[in-house]
Amino acid sequence: MWSTMNPLLFLPPVAAFLGTLFLIREWIPAAFRIGLVGKDMNKPDKHPVAEMGGVGVMGGLLAGLLSYISLNTFVLDQASYNLELFATVSSIVIIAFVGLIDDFLGWKIGLKQWQKPLLTIPAALPMMVINAGHSTMSLAFFGDINFGILYPLLIVPIGVVVASNGFNMLAGYNGLEAGMGFVAISFMTLVLYLTGNSWVAMIGLVTLATLVAFLIFNWYPSKIFPGNAFTYMMGAVIACMAILGNVEKLAIILFIPYVIDFILPLRSKMKAEAFAKVNPDGSLEKPYEKIYDSTHLMIVIISKLKKKVFERDVTLSLMALELILGLVGLTLYL
Repeated sequence: MWSTMNPLLFLPPVAAFLGTLFLIREWIPAAFRIGLVGKDMNKPDKHPVAEMGGVGVMGGLLAGLLSYISLNTFVLDQASYNLELFATVSSIVIIAFVGLIDDFLGWKIGLKQWQKPLLTIPAALPMMVINAGHSTMSLAFFGDINFGILYPLLIVPIGVVVASNGFNMLAGYNGLEAGMGFVAISFMTLVLYLTGNSWVAMIGLVTLATLVAFLIFNWYPSKIFPGNAFTYMMGAVIACMAILGNVEKLAIILFIPYVIDFILPLRSKMKAEAFAKVNPDGSLEKPYEKIYDSTHLMIVIISKLKKKVFERDVTLSLMALELILGLVGLTLYL
């Protein structure tokens, strides 16, 4: 726990928010100038939108986390946490670099599905080499299990790779990636604070600040898309927070929608796209006869409740599902 609620603790989230806000605002026109734009596929006119919003989010995250490390060193007398925080920063930088490669190569020539998990393994190395987290995990039906050396060498890399690649799957709708990330990380931050891991909760607060700033531009109608650098980073942040705070069970519960979104596309051998069939009035319909994505499933469910389904409905319904899962996970720690 923080020894005192020093007012300077507001500086890291503020730095993260302002840094992201400034960088995204500057990046949008720059992306158009250099041709880094994509089509808004769930709009009738499929108008162009700036890509690779993860660039600004990475800058905001670094501003916030480095500010917090500085406070720990010079003000809060909590430098003992800095090793883990620097490992988190290193993982974020590595995963962002991998995401940028995916954005560029995937945009131009495409990356094979099996290549993406391999490229994200290096992001786990900082957490592995410092032996971050707790090797003992509480598992349903098995109780407490001490994985020993297998935890840093096996569990940690699996967690980072699965989280970063999993978070990258549920995407393609205005505000969806950032909105889902905001809900998930809000619950993780709350649970970490309640369980006495306030220093890890600060990672969550900094990330939430970047997400709020990003959503100003990414919410419907989006002025910028997140890109793979963003989604990989959010998955890695969730994995690092779960490892450092020993809340892996909560992370697993929050990732249920992403597990579903992995299973459904398997029915099409990963060839179906998440985008919907767009009507002239902007309403959406499922694009295939069968359901191949969580967003398609939500379109079907919402269509039973209202006459027309719009893009915001899909985003908000998935965020509501994540909210329910977060509440379920929260009960495990109360």
